[in-house]
Amino acid sequence: MRDVEVDRIIRGDCLEVLRQMPSESVDLIVTDPPYGQDIVGSDKTVGGGNATKPTNYGRCLWDKKRPSQIVFNEIFRVSKNQIIFGANHFFLPISTGWIVWDKGRRNTDFSDAELIWTSFHVPLRVFRHVWDGMRQENMRTKENRVHPTQKPLRLLQYLITSFSKESEVILDPFLGSGTTAVACKQLNRNFIGIEINPDYCKIAEKRLASIPKRLDKLLETE
Repeated sequence: MRDVEVDRIIRGDCLEVLRQMPSESVDLIVTDPPYGQDIVGSDKTVGGGNATKPTNYGRCLWDKKRPSQIVFNEIFRVSKNQIIFGANHFFLPISTGWIVWDKGRRNTDFSDAELIWTSFHVPLRVFRHVWDGMRQENMRTKENRVHPTQKPLRLLQYLITSFSKESEVILDPFLGSGTTAVACKQLNRNFIGIEINPDYCKIAEKRLASIPKRLDKLLETE
């Protein structure tokens, strides 16, 4: 019997929700916390010039500051393993299982790659997938980017298949537009998403409602 209700999106503050969850009640957390760079308030174009801002974007103060250590303590308490994007922005334990996501960028004002921390004792891996403004790995099946730090679906599929098993419970406490949940649904994993922004909750729910249950069915349509 599971300790948590699965396959749902919870609208709310992730710390408040995490505090209500039992210890080690999820198998894996996959998440991309805000880095505290205040991207929206800066002059830099977010999302490579191809992302839209929900109407209450400013009210949610997205990316104004990093999550506190208390949030990370709760992340580690409720999950058996973790995968955390942008880990060079946070103080995390030593790990051998880093993943370098090569975005195919070169000679721009943005980073060529992103560092992904994992709690797994595995060799460092490089995942190459073009994700640079208007350019994407597969332009024939280009993804609609609706969040400034949205990640490609293929990357989430890679992480979930590499580090979890079918029917396990995967939590994303900073769900955003819902890519983690979409990949979980396709790959027969149970998901829980926490997102404070109601507009992004609606976007994630719409994405989930429009996709096949399993990845093999999705690939048949490509």
